[in-house]
Amino acid sequence: MSIVLIVTSLLMVLLVLLHKGKGGGLSDLFGGGVTSSLGGSSVVERNLDRLTIGTGVIWFAAIVALGLLLKSQGS
Repeated sequence: MSIVLIVTSLLMVLLVLLHKGKGGGLSDLFGGGVTSSLGGSSVVERNLDRLTIGTGVIWFAAIVALGLLLKSQGS
């Protein structure tokens, strides 16, 4: 379970850095600036949002599961 937590933590850091902020983000390095300047949020940005939210849910579930496992082993 701790491996899932480590992998999702690293993935969350990467995904958050890829998001575009007010001044742009690392997504501009990969061509995100071109699509976002054409108007609105692109399909790539929406998919990045969905992937980040999904990873966050898995990350949170891993923390809760790991906490429950450690609590049950301590009692």
